[in-house]
Amino acid sequence: MKITIIGYGNMGQTYANSFISSGFVSNADIYVLNRSEIEKKKAFGIKKENLFTRASPILFEADILIIAVKPQDFKSLSSEIKSFLKPDHIVLSVMAGITIQTMQETLGINKIVRSMPNIPTQIGEGMTVFCASQTVDRKELFIIQNLINTTGKSIYIEREEMLNAATAVSGSGPAYVFYFMQSMIDAAVSIGFTTSEAEFLVSQTFSGSVQLQNRSKLSNDEWIEKVASKGGTTEAALKIFSTFNLSKITNDAILAANNRSEELGKLFDKIN
Repeated sequence: MKITIIGYGNMGQTYANSFISSGFVSNADIYVLNRSEIEKKKAFGIKKENLFTRASPILFEADILIIAVKPQDFKSLSSEIKSFLKPDHIVLSVMAGITIQTMQETLGINKIVRSMPNIPTQIGEGMTVFCASQTVDRKELFIIQNLINTTGKSIYIEREEMLNAATAVSGSGPAYVFYFMQSMIDAAVSIGFTTSEAEFLVSQTFSGSVQLQNRSKLSNDEWIEKVASKGGTTEAALKIFSTFNLSKITNDAILAANNRSEELGKLFDKIN
């Protein structure tokens, strides 16, 4: 299996590194098309002759093409590569907002997989939600999912519009976690810890809590009950969360992210 990665920013590099590190794809079978030259240390062992700054027929001898450019660059990219594309090519897109239909019409091919990864893919702990056109068969989907899973975990969805919801939850989600972590760090410093102590306390608390939840069959509410004894310190903190309705604030925030994702999708669709 040969793979061509088009666009070699953070996501393109993540895929190259993950494919090679996992042994799923040989570095000799990965090709890259990028507008600028690629530094040797970022090539992860991909041969220099497999790195291109302009479209070339050899790039399109690949079975799978991964498009990892910015959405606003898709129109100019499609003009550059369309003449090289073949009906049996499978395109895996990580471009936000560009629909399957738009890619099919613009590129002139039918086998499209659209995905929404998040930033922990960079360390192999990512969450990717993906969907595909009806012309992608089960075997091809299985191969694509195995590729995606070299960067973490994934969920396949039937309805493409749910990618907006995925963007709002898992795509943007790491930023919500970092926001809450920083709020806890600031609070810890305000009651006497040094910044380094506060960062360590909060980081390990998050890490340990997630692992505990992942390794058990208890719900989050059940874990809260275990930590929050009646009349204790945890209950005092939870009452503040409840008073300010943190649950509704979180729901409203994710809804706002979902709505914005839908707006941007419509905007990119008009542009392209």
